[in-house]
Amino acid sequence: PQGHQRSPEGDGSPAPSPSRVPGPVPGASERVALKKEIGLLSACTIIIGNIIGSGIFISPKGVLEHSGSVGLALFVWVLGGGVTALGSLCYAELGVTIPKSGGDYAYVTEIFGGLAGFLLLWSAFLIMYPTSLAVISMTFSNYVLQPVFPNCIPPATASRVLSMACLMLLTWVNSSSVRWATRIQDMFTGGKLLALSLIIGMGLLQIFQGHFEELRPSNAFAFWMTPSVGHLALAFLQGSFAFSGWNFLNYVTEEMVDARKNLPRAIFISIPLVTFVYTFTNIAYFTAMSPQELLSSNAVAVTFGEKLLGYFSWAMPVSVALSTFGGINGYLFTYSSAGPQPSSCSWATRTRLSTTCPSSTTSATASPSWACCCCAGGGLRSTGPSR
Repeated sequence: PQGHQRSPEGDGSPAPSPSRVPGPVPGASERVALKKEIGLLSACTIIIGNIIGSGIFISPKGVLEHSGSVGLALFVWVLGGGVTALGSLCYAELGVTIPKSGGDYAYVTEIFGGLAGFLLLWSAFLIMYPTSLAVISMTFSNYVLQPVFPNCIPPATASRVLSMACLMLLTWVNSSSVRWATRIQDMFTGGKLLALSLIIGMGLLQIFQGHFEELRPSNAFAFWMTPSVGHLALAFLQGSFAFSGWNFLNYVTEEMVDARKNLPRAIFISIPLVTFVYTFTNIAYFTAMSPQELLSSNAVAVTFGEKLLGYFSWAMPVSVALSTFGGINGYLFTYSSAGPQPSSCSWATRTRLSTTCPSSTTSATASPSWACCCCAGGGLRSTGPSR
């Protein structure tokens, strides 16, 4: 009969049909996942690169203004680093317990449900991320153009065009390759640390030459005003602005190699390093400037460079520009993993492979596009006699 085979012995009895092991259903064993390409070094540069932006070059004025003395201002910077370290460790515990990319969105959705996560995600994409990107990119363009227009404020049109070009370039890079995005982040994080190392080195040289009058205890704690609780809160708020970005590594947890170990390690390395750099950078500022000079400066690092670097003072605005450029790249790299997009727009869904993109194409381009509109609108509103 059809379907039977004779046994090898030839006795005419039908041989048992060979057992057929069911094969995998096409697509059943495939899992859409992100490539794990972020090692410990890149994780550290993401944290450092997102924290160190324009804040350390601008915030010292606000911290000193509300502290009332040099010594208390330095204490506020150290306290800000300590609070940042505590928050980072709590966030690292969340990242290890809920090993999902997306940061705030992933944790809020897991704990409070989809509605809360949805509201958080869309408020971030429509308000928080685009406006932050617009501010940082405009800061970048202003500092890049400052050496070109040394005696006047850069034209609004030039600032707008350059800031939008910066956003579009980095958006394209982050949409194309995780590897290139992390390389840019590593390179510019190294650059901004070198710039701050230059400031710290010049400050140490000033100390060795005896120029540390403002750092003597009798002068450092000589209050020109008695700070109230409100003043101290404002000083701490100004310092906290410079430490913002400490939580961004949790947005790309699924792209980390051995996140359970490398996430806490990156925090243990990065936050103390940033606190050290911030504190000694402020000490360097006070070796070259009096508190009154620092308070009258709108760009502390530029004033510092003009006083100590002479002909090479142009290096300071360029360093600030590079710092903000790396901050924009880090912001784009991490926020593009802040939450899911519609599956029809998802790069990973289309290819059904481990994608090289940090997240979907939509999330990598939606907020930067809106940030470009903010740059254009902000630049238009800023034009006029005041410029």
